[in-house]
Amino acid sequence: MSWSAASKDSKPRESRMYQLNDTIVAVSSPTFSQAVIVRISGPRTIESLNEIFSPQFTTEGRAIVSGSIRIGAGPQTDARLYLFLAPRSYTGQDVAELHLFTNRSVTEALMGDLLGKGLRMARPGEFTARAYLNGKMDLSQAEAVNEIIVSSNKFQLEASHRLLAGRLARTTAKIAEQLMDCLSLIEAGLDFSGQDIQFLTAEQAVERLTEMRNELERLKSGSTSYEQVVDLPSVGIAGAPNAGKSTLLNTLLGQPRSIVSDIRKTTRDVLSGVLNLPHCRCVLFDCAGLAPEPADILDELAREAATEALRNSSVVLFCVDLSKPDYSEDSAVRRLIEPKALIPVATKSDLLSQDVLARQLNRLNCLFGADFLQTSAKTSASIEALRAAIDGKLVELGLGHPGSGRGVSTEAHDAVALTARHRRAVLDAVDNINEAVSQLEAGDEEIAAMTLRAAQQALSEIEQQQLDEQLLHRIFGRFCIGK
Repeated sequence: MSWSAASKDSKPRESRMYQLNDTIVAVSSPTFSQAVIVRISGPRTIESLNEIFSPQFTTEGRAIVSGSIRIGAGPQTDARLYLFLAPRSYTGQDVAELHLFTNRSVTEALMGDLLGKGLRMARPGEFTARAYLNGKMDLSQAEAVNEIIVSSNKFQLEASHRLLAGRLARTTAKIAEQLMDCLSLIEAGLDFSGQDIQFLTAEQAVERLTEMRNELERLKSGSTSYEQVVDLPSVGIAGAPNAGKSTLLNTLLGQPRSIVSDIRKTTRDVLSGVLNLPHCRCVLFDCAGLAPEPADILDELAREAATEALRNSSVVLFCVDLSKPDYSEDSAVRRLIEPKALIPVATKSDLLSQDVLARQLNRLNCLFGADFLQTSAKTSASIEALRAAIDGKLVELGLGHPGSGRGVSTEAHDAVALTARHRRAVLDAVDNINEAVSQLEAGDEEIAAMTLRAAQQALSEIEQQQLDEQLLHRIFGRFCIGK
């Protein structure tokens, strides 16, 4: 969507909570980054910039200016200014971004200087709230901005972009209009019920309503939700002590998350990290080796923590050291695991010659009745194949994309991101349409008309113009400050 001009119905919306007559400022870049972006929006944007930025400027439209900023009596800092003048900006007001490469103390000094000049710290999501209130986007598009920020995989990101592009608003507006057309014909028939005039038969109305309900069902079932990104699926690494689990965790994550040692039982607690995969992200965790017979109370507590974590995980990587002469300990460990999904992994393949490797792998496969993936965390052999296996298993379980769990479907690529508010409105509309169909089939057109009005009202609430202030706060309060 382009922000170059306001929408046709760009009449400013009213809000007591989000005022438009002051100038707001916030750091919109991550707090840990030295590449800092300070965002400003409001009527005093240019005035406040000219007090700290040089060279001085007056411009029309958009501008990119390289220069420097001076904070009080301190030294100058190189900066680049990006300026977007009203109404052709994200918020519909003058918007400026200062980009500079600096440290936290300079950033805090700059923010303090701007706040001292009368600017106000932006609330969470207030820049996007202003875009909504100034008619630059509808409410579902405003919510899509946060969906894009929190997306954890490419399917959720694509779904959020479709929400930002107005897919939800267009679909629900079309169905709401169809509902109103159907309702008007039913009510016209009620008005002329004493005369030999029929505008729409009950059968025709049921057919139309069924099509509308099915379209809403497709919208709901083929969508991804904001709430789905809160809890990432978990993948646990299990095996006997010294099976190479910690090294495998570090290799998959690409960083030293777990202590690696030839000494057995170096991992006591559950260690985790976020693993990025082609179709999703997951929490990958390593836990204590599952000794069949705990030697002491620490072993017992570590095993309890490990088995509980593995029981609740989506997928378990069952690791066995290929170079071991005896697998009785591993067989006992396997009996302790009750996974929802299992990927057998043969580790330390680099320690064996090719002919011995083949024999050992065949022995493992026969012993456990499963096909083990031979890997070496040391040489990275088959690590990408293991990542693909994890990714494929999560997709198969329906945890890697917003579709049905049977692979990456066409519907998944067409999905729209729905918030809990959107989903509730669609569900209410479907329930009321189902009730209207039942009443029409029972011959009660008056109650059918009443429930159709409720369905139409439910859909209209997705883009309602007069919103409760607390609802606005709940929507934009989820955003980061600076967005």
